[in-house]
Amino acid sequence: MFVDTAKILLKAGNGGNGCVSFRREKYVAAGGPDGGDGGKGGDILFEVDDNLSTLSDFRYRRKYAAENGESGKPKKSFGRRGKPLVIKVPRGTLIKDEATGKLLHDMSDDKPYVAVQGGKGGWGNCHFATPTRQVPRFAKSGVPGEEREVRLELKLLADVGLLGFPNVGKSTLLSTVSEAKPVIGNYPFTTLSPVLGVVRMGESSFVMADIPGLIEGASAGVGLGHDFLRHVERCRLLVHVVDVSGSEGRDPVQDFETINAELAGYSPELAERPQIVAANKCDIADEEAVAHFRRYIEQKGLVFFPISAATKDGVAPLLQAVAAKLAALPPIKTFAAEELPKEDYEQKADREITVTEHDGVYFVEGKWLLNVIGSVNFDDYESLQYFQRVLRNSGVIDKLVEAGIEEGDTVSIYDVEFDYVG
Repeated sequence: MFVDTAKILLKAGNGGNGCVSFRREKYVAAGGPDGGDGGKGGDILFEVDDNLSTLSDFRYRRKYAAENGESGKPKKSFGRRGKPLVIKVPRGTLIKDEATGKLLHDMSDDKPYVAVQGGKGGWGNCHFATPTRQVPRFAKSGVPGEEREVRLELKLLADVGLLGFPNVGKSTLLSTVSEAKPVIGNYPFTTLSPVLGVVRMGESSFVMADIPGLIEGASAGVGLGHDFLRHVERCRLLVHVVDVSGSEGRDPVQDFETINAELAGYSPELAERPQIVAANKCDIADEEAVAHFRRYIEQKGLVFFPISAATKDGVAPLLQAVAAKLAALPPIKTFAAEELPKEDYEQKADREITVTEHDGVYFVEGKWLLNVIGSVNFDDYESLQYFQRVLRNSGVIDKLVEAGIEEGDTVSIYDVEFDYVG
């Protein structure tokens, strides 16, 4: 079964906890704290695998979690980092944020994409030793790893897309011009999933895709076309295959107009994509019918080629025209990532916060604070003011006062530490 969309939950590894330990060694007085830091949690990243052609691997496994970082150990030994989790996807997969629908990344090249990052490891108690706090009996917990639900969408990477009604000869044409072996049968909807084939023209080559047959209403969700129109979006050139013989009892002109109406209904940009019209089955068509359809197509300013995919008659000139047209067109379309909307933390005061105190250090924890810290530039005065407003409006300052904080005490919010000023 062909699967071209999937929804999965990603959970990066949590950072390991810092260690509370003291050096105890014979003949060594006042060894001091020596608890090591926790290891960073594992990231989750996506990589392209050209051996994959569908997203079927994600049908039954919906949650992916990376390894947590190891906790710190005595003798200032750091915990081991969590192993990153690598998820393989077909080339051309789009990764979208499920909550907002925004595009995070287009997996069209060979660069891996880190979708969620593992949490940083917590500090061991060796970091908290000061002249006035020589025996810190506490350490920092590891930071939770990022969590995100994403939607995967496969949009095939092909230079040329073959369009047309079911059973017009697209699969036969692809099998004739490439090494692809699509299923060919004398009945509608033989092709149930897109098939790619490499067409070689001397020293150059291009990728051609046999898109499953479209029918009227495809852009509105009728038939198979709704699921496969997305695969036409990247194609630089469309070859519109029409059964000019009328062997299926349809009118070639009506077929041509119907398919183009579906393209426009799905995407106006797609409707403007360059097209070459291939009138197939000319070996069994009436000459007058072919001539009539040629006049109609050429009046629209499109290039017309009479062919017979079964006998290969007229196929060579078609391929030469396709290659020449591709040479003048821009590269395959890639989609730019979209910026996720920033949450207004300043106005939201209903966030969960926990405050714990150890030896004059007040630890503030709240999952949402990780996003706040990541958005603040602590070298910028206005950004610092924003951070202070968030702490007040969200109730963090009130929680600290309730916990008994005093002027000069240390506040620790994950990776950020500062002295409290009332």
